[in-house]
Amino acid sequence: MLLHVDGEEHVLDTETATELRQQLGDALTGTREYVYTSGECRADGSYVVARRGAGSAGHRKVFESFEALTALYESLSTEFTADDLSGSGLTDSRRHIVLRHFVEHPRFDCELASRQPLTVRKL
Repeated sequence: MLLHVDGEEHVLDTETATELRQQLGDALTGTREYVYTSGECRADGSYVVARRGAGSAGHRKVFESFEALTALYESLSTEFTADDLSGSGLTDSRRHIVLRHFVEHPRFDCELASRQPLTVRKL
């Protein structure tokens, strides 16, 4: 197999190409756990935010993609609470889970500003 990366050509045997495909698949899918939440990249492109260790659907929110979650984050003001997520279709505990996920996930540059009410501040 011939592979082009940054203008360079690389020849891979079948075994190496298969291993690389597996590693890429693992990097693009799978679950990453944080303190309170987890994020799962699914093979269909959707992204699931869930309470860490919870098994019921009531403790997770499925987004169309990670980009959809990022767009939600970017649409929020500099400081926001779980109530500010109500307009996005999130209900009850899912708002708090998504809010905590923003704080925990390295993609989102923010911090927990207050625990009562649960408030996030973008940096």
